[in-house]
Amino acid sequence: MDLYAHLIAPFADYGFMRRALIACFALALGSGPIGTFLVLRRMSLIGDSMSHAILPGAAIGFLVAGLSLWAMSIGGLAVGLAVALLAGLISRITDQREDASFAGFYLISLAAGVLIVSLRGSNVDLLHVLFGSILSVDNDALLLVAGIASLTLITLALIYRPLVAECFDPGFLRAVAGRGSLYHIIFLVFVVLNLVAGFQALGTLMAVGLMMLPAAAARFWAIEVWSLAALSIAMAFFSGWAGLLISYHYDLPSGPAIILTAGMFYLCSILLGRHGSIRARFFPGAHFHEH
Repeated sequence: MDLYAHLIAPFADYGFMRRALIACFALALGSGPIGTFLVLRRMSLIGDSMSHAILPGAAIGFLVAGLSLWAMSIGGLAVGLAVALLAGLISRITDQREDASFAGFYLISLAAGVLIVSLRGSNVDLLHVLFGSILSVDNDALLLVAGIASLTLITLALIYRPLVAECFDPGFLRAVAGRGSLYHIIFLVFVVLNLVAGFQALGTLMAVGLMMLPAAAARFWAIEVWSLAALSIAMAFFSGWAGLLISYHYDLPSGPAIILTAGMFYLCSILLGRHGSIRARFFPGAHFHEH
């Protein structure tokens, strides 16, 4: 009975908890595979940069229509895509690396977004934009997040092979098919889309956490791309479930609780994972066979 009260009752008794859990599941489905490819492509920090790139667009949407789901989503998507394409273009027409371009736009975007929100909103509005509120997710937000997750999974299934090829040998893909840049752009579009989805629930500062931490943790447990993506999804969802329970029982902010739970998965994976962890490197099991 105690286990039911602690682990299931909050979701059975309260609609807002159920909606938050469904949102976590949808976010996990989309963000898990995207985060996996970001880690494999060594673009983890670019994911962080893109999470801040959507802030000015969301802030402009807030300036025009207040805390409107669709206005802030459209604004965030438009500016996020513009920043992604502009940073990629600059890296191709100048000597600057793509990660440096993203870093520059990230700093500009973060400052501009905070300034725009501050022009009209209060500190509470700014906190909502930056950190989100997954417990206030409504049906419209759920439909948006679920729609983006479904579109992400379908698209990744269609471009899976060239995307994997570009992760490990982009030069080969460009030489054979000549479409490496196209798949790169498609991938960046879906990075932005999933960050916009995460923004609705977790805010711009937290959205990237659910995308990157489970994917980074999965690298210590799995090797194949499909298993990395599946494990990332599972860790992201469990982080959402456990984080929501922690926030409910201990009266803590839900977004940080979810991200810190994902962070615990990451730290435990660094220590105990099967591949490349501290345990695997310094205490390999082969050294402990009995004779």
